Amino acid sequence: YDVRTMEDRIAGSFAQTRGTMLLLLVTALLAAALSGVAIYGSIWYSVSQRLPEIGIRLALGASRGSVFVDVLRRAVVLTGAGSAIGLAAALAAGRLLASLLFETTATDPVTYALVIAGTMTLALVAGLAPARRATRVDPMTALRNE
Repeated sequence: YDVRTMEDRIAGSFAQTRGTMLLLLVTALLAAALSGVAIYGSIWYSVSQRLPEIGIRLALGASRGSVFVDVLRRAVVLTGAGSAIGLAAALAAGRLLASLLFETTATDPVTYALVIAGTMTLALVAGLAPARRATRVDPMTALRNE
């Protein structure tokens, strides 16, 4: 006899779904980590290319806070542009994906808003280290290297 509690039977019926959702969660976390590394790398490269400019700005009296904010602003602007392009592509591909979605529409505004907010937060966090690096630029060293 297959005697089990009702809780065990219900848990068994959801085991495959729970495994699939766990796999999707791990994949989403991996994608977020990879995008964070990509954003971090592109901002870091941008800051390293702009070191002479940052040095000149600091030598001319710009505050380190304004340099910090400028680096983060550029990161957010680039991420916003990428989000706009991604949103347009997602809306265009929505009809193709509609059959794969369960209990949601392909144009769910809450989902899009949460994804864009998460991406913007990720861009801000990834931009903190390069922005701190930009504020530590010695104007004389940056000008000598130019």
